[in-house]
Amino acid sequence: MENPDNTISADEIALYDRQIRLWGVKAQEKIRTANILLVTLKALGNEIAKNLVLAGIGSLTIIDHALVSDEDLGAQFFISTEHIGNNRAEAAAPQIQQMNPRVKLHVDTSDVSSMQPEFFIDFDVIICTDLPFTMFATINAACRLANKPCYAAGTYGFYGYIFSDLITHDFVIEREKSNISVHSQTKETPTRTIISVATKKENGKAVEMVTKRETYSPFLLANTSPLPEEFTRVPRKRRQVSPLLTCLRALWEFQREHGHYPTFSRADLETFTRIANERHLELKLDPSTLTSEFLRSFLQNLGSELSPVAAFLGGNLAQDVINVLSGREQPLQNFLLFDGEKSVSPIYSLHPFFSTENGS
Repeated sequence: MENPDNTISADEIALYDRQIRLWGVKAQEKIRTANILLVTLKALGNEIAKNLVLAGIGSLTIIDHALVSDEDLGAQFFISTEHIGNNRAEAAAPQIQQMNPRVKLHVDTSDVSSMQPEFFIDFDVIICTDLPFTMFATINAACRLANKPCYAAGTYGFYGYIFSDLITHDFVIEREKSNISVHSQTKETPTRTIISVATKKENGKAVEMVTKRETYSPFLLANTSPLPEEFTRVPRKRRQVSPLLTCLRALWEFQREHGHYPTFSRADLETFTRIANERHLELKLDPSTLTSEFLRSFLQNLGSELSPVAAFLGGNLAQDVINVLSGREQPLQNFLLFDGEKSVSPIYSLHPFFSTENGS
């Protein structure tokens, strides 16, 4: 039963007991009023929807105009063969709702590309999955106009990524007060600033509450930004940078130019390889780390969905959204890559101001 004063009820405290122990009642109250938009419901969208609904968000709107096909049945668990030919979001909605009847679930069968910028204003967080580069860049721009945090994520077989643009985001870190003084208006990193510091007594101990602010870059700028110098200055560090970053940039450039994924035609392979080599050098990475074997593996994985990869990325993205809503913990800044072949998930902070740092 809903509380008219919008505070969390005793029933909800019992239902969400485990997570309330993790992030507190105040954080759960923020989560339970959140209005989230999820764009596209494929395998990755399934995982994100599941995690957010179970966390007890207030409302989830899913927009997806696509119909269920045979290809959707491999890694998606909300639909089955009986749904083939039906709208993907409508087919999955009953199962999603069943996971947590308290969440208000809305389905929109429109094509998100037809939506005006005003459409995004009413949402607290926008999550876009498995969209073409240009489509997400357009949505990202609309979200920035509306001052709304936005995520993009996608999977390509064993590979995938999460990108976050929270514009600016404040969060509070609570920790036991140390002997080292922390001062407000101190820049911790090029993207993170300490806004304020407060102290309170808790169980006889001095607890420090540090409010920090992260600043983000839009997708278009992040995608053309250099790596921070810490990754390019030392040869050993350069060799450790995942070639997946290069391949994603090459893929998105190929998509923009040709309107589709690269095929295994000679012309497409030559074009994709050329673009990848150019982007790799642009990132100041060691040419030896972009091998023909990795390029081949990446291309072979395009267009496929794997449940474990979707589960990993969907769980991480949903958890970051929860952190952002609750205003606790350090959020993702700003590109997480996942290489399922090596089981690694490096995070790179990509911003145009690193061009100055690198002397470009």
